[in-house]
Amino acid sequence: MKPPDRLVLSLCLALLSGTSLPAPSLAQNAAAMSAKINELSRAGKYAEAVSLAQGLVESLEKKFGPAHRDVGAALNNLAQLPDTADEINAIAKGLGVAASDIHLGEDASETTLKRTRLSDYGIVYFATHGLVAGDVKGLGEPSLVLSIPRQPTEFDDGLLTSSEVAQLKLNADWVVLSACNTIAGDKPGAEALSGLARSFFYAGARALLVSHWAVSSEAATRLSISTFDRLKADPKLGRAEALRQAMLAYLNDASSPRNAYPAFWAPFALIGEGAAQ
Repeated sequence: MKPPDRLVLSLCLALLSGTSLPAPSLAQNAAAMSAKINELSRAGKYAEAVSLAQGLVESLEKKFGPAHRDVGAALNNLAQLPDTADEINAIAKGLGVAASDIHLGEDASETTLKRTRLSDYGIVYFATHGLVAGDVKGLGEPSLVLSIPRQPTEFDDGLLTSSEVAQLKLNADWVVLSACNTIAGDKPGAEALSGLARSFFYAGARALLVSHWAVSSEAATRLSISTFDRLKADPKLGRAEALRQAMLAYLNDASSPRNAYPAFWAPFALIGEGAAQ
């Protein structure tokens, strides 16, 4: 029996509300760093954003300890993508996805993913940051950044690595990785598809939507929504053709000169079964 077309996971984290730091200088510094982290994230410079956020976390932990609420706020800076909620909600609405199958913010965690019976889902959708091996100090393999717990464990440290992906049990017609560098290898200089993408195939995915480079959040949102809208309008179109048409529509949009640049309209590739079923 073909699994139902339901979304499983997306990510859109915002800073915890009501946080306050008693030391004005540290508060001002943390606010400035948070703004910079968000700016870098929106520009697709995720490795820089993560490194800066890690420095902020370290300074806050040193001052207040790992359990302080402001440390949690800084940790979640690592995965702040303002456009992803709009992206996932628009696609979910078009597919008639139940609210219980959409996981946003702190609920978009490794724990949620690993405790979900993923084999029941026809579409597994990640809208988050993708990290290449070496992007972050100590990270030896590609990873997806999920919600980071206040007390990381081996089971859930906020980074879903390619080796962890390979252990998932999928039966998905399509896994969408609306993130950056998700086709990259498992180490710098490695062949493409040897990292996250290959692991998802190993886990049971039949097709993947992956990216070749750092993707503009706005562009990723627009391309993804357009692709799914076209599939909804014509189910016989096929995933590859729907993506091609979405790219052409973006490229031919004369409202902004930048739309013609391949960096914006051509980051995604569909690997695997792309024809109409």
